[in-house]
Amino acid sequence: MKSVRKLGALGFAALIAASVAMPVCAADLIAIITPSHDNPFFKAEAVGAEAKAKELGYETLVLVHDDDANKQSQLIDTAIGRGAKAIILDNAGSEASIAAVQKAKDAKVPSFLIDREINATGVAVSQIVSNNYQGAQLGAEEFVKLMGEKGNYVELLGREADLNAGIRSKGYHDVIDDYPDMKMVAQQSANWSQTEGYSKMETILQANPDIQGVIAGNDTMAMGAIAALQAAGRKDVIVVGFDGSNDVRDSIKAGGIKATVLQPAYAQAQMAVVQADEYIKTGKAPAEEKQLMDCVLINADNADKLETFALSN
Repeated sequence: MKSVRKLGALGFAALIAASVAMPVCAADLIAIITPSHDNPFFKAEAVGAEAKAKELGYETLVLVHDDDANKQSQLIDTAIGRGAKAIILDNAGSEASIAAVQKAKDAKVPSFLIDREINATGVAVSQIVSNNYQGAQLGAEEFVKLMGEKGNYVELLGREADLNAGIRSKGYHDVIDDYPDMKMVAQQSANWSQTEGYSKMETILQANPDIQGVIAGNDTMAMGAIAALQAAGRKDVIVVGFDGSNDVRDSIKAGGIKATVLQPAYAQAQMAVVQADEYIKTGKAPAEEKQLMDCVLINADNADKLETFALSN
């Protein structure tokens, strides 16, 4: 993408606050499609988007694609068939989703992407995503510090088809690999899943008992890893996640997981709805299609200020 607009948390808050609830036709519908409602991050997206859409006077259609590109395509057909004025989408793959978003555009239904970008420009009206590379570097710097700049560690990766998984891993390694005494002994995908995080960690620990740390691509995998480590009596292992979920906040406060990186799911989703509302009413698109929102490190110092993927002052 040629141009990227970078927005901080204050910028997003100001834009959301500036949105004014204006009456729309009762038939006006916004479709909200996310990967899951089981994952707290994706659930927060759906809740945030739906709340803002209803505040602005829209009906909502809230759907889940389960990271299945074919199901996502069918749901977009449903949204088009229901006469949706816009689609808020956390997509099912950076390549696999292009055709579905293009299909919506061809049907004159604009798409506003959140969390995950696609490998195309000019198809969606906007792509509002966390600055995953910046966030991963924050997490990696904290991880290295907690590890004392040395030790054996494990990396749990997200879904391979998800662009964010690769960006976060690169951000981690661009920091960690500068420390020669940090040794990665295992790297496996747990597909963003807490269940897989547990089972993969259990297997890795059996093969590599001499580990001192785990860095995970998201919080649900980190929660699975910490559960497996605690079940094995390994409360000494440093675990760092990524997302900023309430579950990990509670674990940090209890002395379990040591840190995570907050990406503001709720605010991103609401911002997408605000932009959709502006586009529906005026035809005006955002100045830049791709908009990055910086992430924030969460540790024991500020975990008590975290609530539902947002940090209070």
